[in-house]
Amino acid sequence: MVVPFVTVEGPIGVGKTSLSKEIAATFNYHLLKEIVDENPFLNKFYEDIEEWSFQTEMFFLCNRYKQLTDIKKFRLIQDKPVVADYHIFKNLIFAKRTLIPSEYEKYEEIYKILTKDMPVPNVVVYLHASVDTLMQRIAMRGREFEKMIARSYMEQLVEDYHLFIEHFEKMHPEIPVIHFDGDQLDFVKSTGDLKLVLSSIQDTLQQRSLQA
Repeated sequence: MVVPFVTVEGPIGVGKTSLSKEIAATFNYHLLKEIVDENPFLNKFYEDIEEWSFQTEMFFLCNRYKQLTDIKKFRLIQDKPVVADYHIFKNLIFAKRTLIPSEYEKYEEIYKILTKDMPVPNVVVYLHASVDTLMQRIAMRGREFEKMIARSYMEQLVEDYHLFIEHFEKMHPEIPVIHFDGDQLDFVKSTGDLKLVLSSIQDTLQQRSLQA
């Protein structure tokens, strides 16, 4: 039997953590949340991206590596499904955008070493939305360091995510990627939208289990 491992991905403010919590509560999955507020470099990063990008990305990479290593042990010992509000591939999305080529080359080498034996998700849930929607949601949740995010940065990030997901689907056809449009669905405020999203995820997991 394949133990489900679902990852929820998408740009900043799209609702990854909110949906991950709902999946965990509905299906009794263990919830894995990425460490964001604890990153000591984030404020400095948004003040001066070029200066602080390497330190910021290395902090995220090391912490995500540690979390996923723990989850690997957790699933083996307790045989419990897991939902994460990130996929470690996001490190490459952000690093490629913010690091200079020489730093990115070093970063990518470290990334490949650390992620070589990482657990692979059964299903990836990709949330996307327009830049206007994302900027509104970021403003609503009121994180101080996110107030410094420029619209131009978000525009680039949204495009980077679309390109990376397209690449991911081509490279990993065995892993289903479910797309949800955050401009059309509001699973936080609408019970009907939430049921639709959860039902789609459940159906995909069942199909994935039958194919395993």
